[in-house]
Amino acid sequence: MADDRGFSPGAVGLAFLSGALAGAAIALLLAPQSGRETREQLRGYARKAEDDLRDLAGKATEAFDYVAEKGREAIHEKRSILSEALDAGREAMRRERDRLAGEKKG
Repeated sequence: MADDRGFSPGAVGLAFLSGALAGAAIALLLAPQSGRETREQLRGYARKAEDDLRDLAGKATEAFDYVAEKGREAIHEKRSILSEALDAGREAMRRERDRLAGEKKG
């Protein structure tokens, strides 16, 4: 569900994660470590980010599936209501036609 500015929780989470990764990468590049230690640490962060993104993608898929199912349910419900209304309209039209036909004969 989007907030009043149009941002979904998934988009906010992805923006936060991207910013955190960028900040971590810059901090590592400026840290007084050896190149090897820095590369290993970056690989660890990359693996963690990959896992987090997979989790986020899974949650987004679940949310999409939920919304799609609710949409299908709403369409089915509205279709049923519309069908009933059309049937009632046809029946009312038939009765009125019969009434008018009876007035012409009488």
